[in-house]
Amino acid sequence: MAGYGATLLSGASTVLTHRNTGPLATDGGGTALGVAIEAHRRGLVEDVLVDETRPRLQGARLTTWELKQHGVPHRLITDSSAAIHMAAGRVSTVLTGADRIAANGDTTNKVRTYSLEIVAKHHDVPFYVVAPISTIDANSPDGRAIPIEERDESEVTTIGGETLAPDATRAANPAFDVTPASLITAIVTEMGVLSPAYKRSIEDAIELAGQGVGT
Repeated sequence: MAGYGATLLSGASTVLTHRNTGPLATDGGGTALGVAIEAHRRGLVEDVLVDETRPRLQGARLTTWELKQHGVPHRLITDSSAAIHMAAGRVSTVLTGADRIAANGDTTNKVRTYSLEIVAKHHDVPFYVVAPISTIDANSPDGRAIPIEERDESEVTTIGGETLAPDATRAANPAFDVTPASLITAIVTEMGVLSPAYKRSIEDAIELAGQGVGT
Protein backbone atom coordinates (compact mmCIF):
# COMPACT_ATOMS: atom_id res chain seq x y z
CA MET A 1 0.00 0.00 0.00
CA ALA A 2 2.80 2.41 0.86
CA GLY A 3 4.45 1.85 -2.50
CA TYR A 4 1.26 2.19 -4.53
CA GLY A 5 0.22 5.29 -2.62
CA ALA A 6 3.59 6.98 -2.99
CA THR A 7 3.26 6.86 -6.78
CA LEU A 8 0.22 9.15 -6.52
CA LEU A 9 2.26 12.00 -5.01
CA SER A 10 4.53 14.47 -6.73
CA GLY A 11 7.68 16.18 -5.48
CA ALA A 12 7.63 18.59 -2.54
CA SER A 13 4.11 17.61 -1.47
CA THR A 14 2.49 18.71 1.77
CA VAL A 15 0.23 15.93 3.01
CA LEU A 16 -2.60 16.31 5.52
CA THR A 17 -3.55 13.33 7.70
CA HIS A 18 -6.40 12.60 10.09
CA ARG A 19 -6.26 10.04 12.90
CA ASN A 20 -3.37 7.64 13.51
CA THR A 21 -2.77 5.24 10.62
CA GLY A 22 0.85 4.26 11.15
CA PRO A 23 2.56 1.12 12.48
CA LEU A 24 1.12 1.69 15.97
CA ALA A 25 -2.41 1.29 14.59
CA THR A 26 -1.87 -1.53 12.11
CA ASP A 27 0.38 -4.39 11.14
CA GLY A 28 3.46 -3.61 9.08
CA GLY A 29 4.14 -0.06 7.99
CA GLY A 30 0.64 1.32 8.45
CA THR A 31 -1.90 2.54 5.93
CA ALA A 32 -2.23 6.26 5.14
CA LEU A 33 0.72 7.24 7.32
CA GLY A 34 2.74 4.46 5.73
CA VAL A 35 2.20 6.18 2.37
CA ALA A 36 3.39 9.50 3.77
CA ILE A 37 6.50 7.92 5.28
CA GLU A 38 7.38 6.02 2.10
CA ALA A 39 6.77 9.08 -0.07
CA HIS A 40 9.09 11.10 2.17
CA ARG A 41 11.78 8.43 1.72
CA ARG A 42 11.40 8.93 -2.04
CA GLY A 43 11.72 12.70 -1.72
CA LEU A 44 8.06 13.31 -2.57
CA VAL A 45 6.84 14.73 0.76
CA GLU A 46 8.40 17.73 2.44
CA ASP A 47 5.84 18.30 5.20
CA VAL A 48 2.93 16.54 6.90
CA LEU A 49 0.10 18.49 8.53
CA VAL A 50 -1.26 16.34 11.35
CA ASP A 51 -4.86 16.87 12.47
CA GLU A 52 -5.00 16.61 16.27
CA THR A 53 -8.06 14.30 15.87
CA ARG A 54 -10.43 15.27 18.67
CA PRO A 55 -11.64 13.98 21.01
CA ARG A 56 -9.10 11.17 21.56
CA LEU A 57 -6.20 13.13 20.02
CA GLN A 58 -4.72 10.18 18.14
CA GLY A 59 -3.02 12.56 15.73
CA ALA A 60 -1.42 14.64 18.47
CA ARG A 61 -0.44 11.73 20.70
CA LEU A 62 0.51 9.03 18.17
CA THR A 63 0.95 10.29 14.61
CA THR A 64 3.39 13.04 15.55
CA TRP A 65 5.48 10.53 17.54
CA GLU A 66 5.66 8.11 14.61
CA LEU A 67 6.60 10.81 12.12
CA LYS A 68 9.34 11.98 14.49
CA GLN A 69 10.71 8.41 14.70
CA HIS A 70 10.94 8.28 10.89
CA GLY A 71 12.44 11.75 10.53
CA VAL A 72 9.48 13.13 8.58
CA PRO A 73 8.95 16.91 8.95
CA HIS A 74 5.50 17.61 10.35
CA ARG A 75 3.32 20.18 12.06
CA LEU A 76 0.39 19.57 14.39
CA ILE A 77 -2.77 21.52 13.54
CA THR A 78 -6.18 21.87 15.14
CA ASP A 79 -8.92 19.92 13.37
CA SER A 80 -10.81 23.14 12.72
CA SER A 81 -7.91 24.74 10.82
CA ALA A 82 -7.63 22.20 7.99
CA ALA A 83 -9.89 24.26 5.73
CA ILE A 84 -7.82 27.43 6.03
CA HIS A 85 -4.65 25.51 5.12
CA MET A 86 -6.35 24.12 2.00
CA ALA A 87 -7.72 27.54 1.07
CA ALA A 88 -4.21 28.99 1.31
CA GLY A 89 -2.85 26.30 -1.02
CA ARG A 90 -0.75 24.66 1.67
CA VAL A 91 -2.12 21.13 1.18
CA SER A 92 -1.20 19.00 -1.84
CA THR A 93 -2.95 15.80 -0.82
CA VAL A 94 -5.13 14.40 1.97
CA LEU A 95 -4.45 10.84 3.14
CA THR A 96 -6.73 8.92 5.49
CA GLY A 97 -7.32 5.34 6.46
CA ALA A 98 -10.69 3.58 6.76
CA ASP A 99 -12.47 1.49 9.37
CA ARG A 100 -14.87 0.02 6.83
CA ILE A 101 -15.50 0.42 3.12
CA ALA A 102 -18.90 -0.44 1.64
CA ALA A 103 -19.30 -2.29 -1.66
CA ASN A 104 -19.93 0.99 -3.53
CA GLY A 105 -16.87 2.75 -2.08
CA ASP A 106 -18.59 4.73 0.68
CA THR A 107 -16.07 4.86 3.50
CA THR A 108 -16.34 4.98 7.29
CA ASN A 109 -13.48 6.58 9.16
CA LYS A 110 -12.77 8.64 12.28
CA VAL A 111 -15.32 11.42 12.75
CA ARG A 112 -14.58 14.60 10.78
CA THR A 113 -13.19 12.71 7.79
CA TYR A 114 -16.42 13.51 5.92
CA SER A 115 -16.00 17.27 6.43
CA LEU A 116 -12.35 17.05 5.40
CA GLU A 117 -13.34 15.41 2.14
CA ILE A 118 -15.97 18.06 1.42
CA VAL A 119 -13.38 20.80 1.91
CA ALA A 120 -10.82 18.92 -0.20
CA LYS A 121 -13.34 18.53 -3.02
CA HIS A 122 -14.11 22.27 -2.92
CA HIS A 123 -10.42 23.14 -3.18
CA ASP A 124 -9.56 20.46 -5.79
CA VAL A 125 -7.21 18.69 -3.37
CA PRO A 126 -6.86 14.94 -4.10
CA PHE A 127 -8.28 12.77 -1.31
CA TYR A 128 -6.91 9.23 -1.04
CA VAL A 129 -8.20 6.51 1.27
CA VAL A 130 -5.58 3.87 2.13
CA ALA A 131 -6.83 0.55 3.50
CA PRO A 132 -6.36 -3.21 2.99
CA ILE A 133 -8.88 -5.34 1.11
CA SER A 134 -9.96 -6.81 4.46
CA THR A 135 -11.51 -3.42 5.29
CA ILE A 136 -14.08 -3.83 2.50
CA ASP A 137 -17.47 -5.11 3.63
CA ALA A 138 -19.10 -6.58 0.55
CA ASN A 139 -22.27 -7.19 2.57
CA SER A 140 -22.78 -3.44 3.09
CA PRO A 141 -24.09 -2.08 -0.22
CA ASP A 142 -23.42 1.53 0.79
CA GLY A 143 -22.57 3.70 3.77
CA ARG A 144 -26.12 3.69 5.12
CA ALA A 145 -25.67 0.04 6.08
CA ILE A 146 -22.64 0.75 8.28
CA PRO A 147 -23.47 1.32 11.99
CA ILE A 148 -21.87 4.33 13.67
CA GLU A 149 -20.60 3.86 17.23
CA GLU A 150 -21.56 6.44 19.85
CA ARG A 151 -18.81 6.70 22.43
CA ASP A 152 -18.86 7.94 26.01
CA GLU A 153 -19.84 11.59 26.45
CA SER A 154 -16.92 12.20 28.81
CA GLU A 155 -14.49 12.01 25.87
CA VAL A 156 -15.95 15.33 24.70
CA THR A 157 -16.57 17.04 28.04
CA THR A 158 -13.16 16.26 29.54
CA ILE A 159 -9.58 16.11 28.32
CA GLY A 160 -6.62 14.74 30.24
CA GLY A 161 -8.79 14.50 33.33
CA GLU A 162 -9.71 18.20 33.13
CA THR A 163 -13.39 19.11 32.78
CA LEU A 164 -14.07 21.40 29.83
CA ALA A 165 -17.78 22.13 30.34
CA PRO A 166 -20.13 22.88 33.23
CA ASP A 167 -21.34 19.95 35.31
CA ALA A 168 -24.18 17.91 33.76
CA THR A 169 -23.41 19.15 30.24
CA ARG A 170 -24.54 16.52 27.73
CA ALA A 171 -22.45 15.65 24.68
CA ALA A 172 -22.92 13.81 21.40
CA ASN A 173 -19.90 11.71 20.50
CA PRO A 174 -20.13 9.70 17.26
CA ALA A 175 -16.80 7.95 16.77
CA PHE A 176 -17.02 7.74 12.97
CA ASP A 177 -18.71 9.26 9.96
CA VAL A 178 -19.41 8.05 6.44
CA THR A 179 -17.96 9.68 3.33
CA PRO A 180 -19.73 9.18 -0.01
CA ALA A 181 -17.61 7.47 -2.63
CA SER A 182 -18.13 10.47 -4.94
CA LEU A 183 -15.76 12.53 -2.77
CA ILE A 184 -12.89 10.02 -2.84
CA THR A 185 -10.23 10.42 -5.54
CA ALA A 186 -8.92 6.86 -5.21
CA ILE A 187 -8.71 3.98 -2.76
CA VAL A 188 -5.25 2.50 -2.25
CA THR A 189 -5.06 -1.20 -1.31
CA GLU A 190 -2.41 -3.91 -1.28
CA MET A 191 -3.89 -5.03 -4.61
CA GLY A 192 -3.31 -1.65 -6.22
CA VAL A 193 -5.07 1.69 -6.64
CA LEU A 194 -8.85 1.44 -7.07
CA SER A 195 -10.53 4.15 -9.12
CA PRO A 196 -14.16 5.15 -9.66
CA ALA A 197 -16.54 3.52 -10.36
CA TYR A 198 -15.69 1.79 -7.14
CA LYS A 199 -18.28 -0.97 -7.21
CA ARG A 200 -16.56 -2.56 -10.18
CA SER A 201 -12.97 -1.89 -9.12
CA ILE A 202 -13.71 -3.20 -5.60
CA GLU A 203 -15.26 -6.39 -7.00
CA ASP A 204 -12.21 -6.94 -9.21
CA ALA A 205 -9.78 -6.39 -6.31
CA ILE A 206 -11.68 -8.78 -4.03
CA GLU A 207 -11.68 -11.41 -6.77
CA LEU A 208 -7.91 -11.09 -7.29
CA ALA A 209 -7.29 -11.26 -3.54
CA GLY A 210 -9.45 -14.39 -3.34
CA GLN A 211 -7.38 -16.00 -6.08
CA GLY A 212 -4.24 -15.34 -4.06
CA VAL A 213 -2.83 -13.00 -6.70
CA GLY A 214 0.18 -11.16 -5.29
CA THR A 215 0.85 -7.46 -5.63
